[in-house]
Amino acid sequence: IVAFILVALSVVLGLFMAGGMGRRPGYKRTMVKLHEQLALAAIIAIPVHGLLLLGDKWLNPGLAGVFVPFTMDYRPLWTGMGIIAGYLAFALGLTFYMRRRIGARRWRYAHRFIVLVYVLGVAHALGAGSDAGGIWLRAILAGTLANVVRRYLGTQARDLNMEQQLAADLDQSSCALAQMLVDPHSSPSQLAMR
Repeated sequence: IVAFILVALSVVLGLFMAGGMGRRPGYKRTMVKLHEQLALAAIIAIPVHGLLLLGDKWLNPGLAGVFVPFTMDYRPLWTGMGIIAGYLAFALGLTFYMRRRIGARRWRYAHRFIVLVYVLGVAHALGAGSDAGGIWLRAILAGTLANVVRRYLGTQARDLNMEQQLAADLDQSSCALAQMLVDPHSSPSQLAMR
């Protein structure tokens, strides 16, 4: 959960900055540093999560189960997604330090895919997490998902000069996604009526 929260906070802050928000004097440097620290903490927390699983007597994943996607006996699809998310977080997160070498344009293009780390993390948490049915975990996922979806689509819309047109739809769809996570039995038609 710690690794997921760090990834989510880093992604939300990155999307916040990409959307051009928080441009007050001095904020940009502070936000970039905070974003970097959150990303580094997530990059450390992810392998710690995997290594701690090695001590789990019930799960008994072995090194291959922790490091090779889809090889763990326990819910291989969902654990595989988590392992891939970890590798992507490491690879894409560390491109920040290579941006001068690879160029800002390539770095920005590659960095857009960091949202996949978040999406795979959500799938991993819901599919393989021992607390996946807990309302507290669903609330965390819903809160972060609503923010990520809204900010990501807002950033994409801005890039396509459609930001104002989609603003209302984003608010409504973010709330619907969050509600569906908290109450998995609600249907999209019920949410549209609210």
